[in-house]
Formats: sequence, structure tokens, C-alpha cells
Amino acid sequence: MALTLHYHPLSSYCWKVLIALYENGTPFKLQGVNLGDPASRDAYAALWPTAKIPLLVDGERVVPESSVQIEYLDYRHPGPVPLIPDDFDAQLQVRLWDRLFDCYVMTPAQRYVAQLLRPEAERDAAALSGIVNDLGKAYDLIESRMGERTWAAGGSFSMADCAAAPSLFYAAVIRPFGPEHPLLAAYFERLLARPSVWRCIVEARPVFPYYPLRHALPARFLAD
Repeated sequence: MALTLHYHPLSSYCWKVLIALYENGTPFKLQGVNLGDPASRDAYAALWPTAKIPLLVDGERVVPESSVQIEYLDYRHPGPVPLIPDDFDAQLQVRLWDRLFDCYVMTPAQRYVAQLLRPEAERDAAALSGIVNDLGKAYDLIESRMGERTWAAGGSFSMADCAAAPSLFYAAVIRPFGPEHPLLAAYFERLLARPSVWRCIVEARPVFPYYPLRHALPARFLAD
């Protein structure tokens, strides 16, 4: 087996790539990363200097960054579910929505959790409040453009949805969807019904106790 994904089961960006792999039943090996151990971190950084996860290794080739990894998988290891469409304009839509979910939903959610990992006296209350507001603006953007689409970029599941699922999973714990976001809430339920997405949630259950907002996770995510 040539493909190895270096990952952590709580990482939203790791889920993004895992969903792509699971969608197509791509054979691969999982390699856990312990960035808290200096020796492990140094060994991992030798593969890619930023030492960020996930990292995809295909034989001798190292592929960083989740969006690039999914594009690489779609081209080098294609399966029954194309995650990047052939049409150029459709490709732009997929990449746009991928960026929107990564930059305006997933990244703010990560910043919020990073604040919670600080000692309580060192947390920035204004930053936390600002992140909650930013997520609300992102929800408004998604809601206003969702229309009658089944998936983020159109009628077919794509890389954009791989990004959306973990983004919305973690963001909704911080700021639940309100009645003003019915299309977004319905879209999230469609994502949860996707076996590739639900598999990531189930596989993360053993480590949810280490998630700072574990007390706010809905019960359906903790047990069937």
C-alpha cells in the first residue's frame, strides 16, 4: 500500500481528506501524529517543514495541504466519485466553496478552540466573541447562496463538501445554526447522512473527551 495519511482523529482538516478517501474506497494507511512529543514532531517535520496535519505520502512523494491532497487523489487515484469536475467553470465553483469553508468556517472554529486551550485567565474574550460573529456572517453567506442545490457547488458531491462537513461539524458546536439558516441546517443533515462523513465522526468518538467543547457535542455524535 503506497498511500499513507499522517493525521489526528480530531483534526477537521484530516477529516476533510479522510472523507475524500472514504468516498472512493481508496486503499491507504493511517499514521497517527503526536505533535506534543518533541522527537515525534521533529521526525514528522523532516517529511514536511511546517509539521502540519494532514500530510499525504504516496511512495516517495509528499503531498501537503488538504485541498492539494484531494486534487492529487482525484487525479492520481481516481475512484467512482469524482471530487473535481471536468468542466472548468464547475471546477472554479468547487474550489471557491472549498476556500469559503476552509477560510471562513473551519479556520475560525480552530481559532476559537485554540483560545480555549489557553489558561482561562489568558483567553481573549473579545476574540472569542468576534469569532462567533464571524461564523454567523459565514452562515449568512452560505444560506444566501445555497438555493436548491443538493451539495455545496451543485448537484454532485465534491471537494467542497469534503471541506464543508468537518467545518460545519465543529462550527455548529460553537455557534449552532439558527432558524434563519434552514438551508444550511438541511445541507448539514445531508452531509451527516453521507457514510464517509459519519465514519469520521464515529472514528473520532474515542478521542472526543480531549476536545475542549466535548460537553457541547450533541448526544447523537457520541453514541449511536
